[in-house]
Amino acid sequence: MKAIVYEKYGPPEILELEEVEKLTSLDDEVLIRVYATTVTAGDRRARNLDVPSRFLGLFFGKYFGLIRPKYPILGYALAGQYDL
Repeated sequence: MKAIVYEKYGPPEILELEEVEKLTSLDDEVLIRVYATTVTAGDRRARNLDVPSRFLGLFFGKYFGLIRPKYPILGYALAGQYDL
């Protein structure tokens, strides 16, 4: 499958379209075939590691990765269909 990924934090120019491995779902998860997704303010903040305070920066960095992104694919809001 294709996805927009980022390997480091920074401006929009760091984003690249790449072929990535298709995900599989675990027993307590569902797999959704994505038809469309959005870029939100949260995605922009995640890409830039842009946070309003140092305290939030530590929390944000722990979840998303301090040095490089833990989750290299952006986009949490989507439209799709349950994939069997």
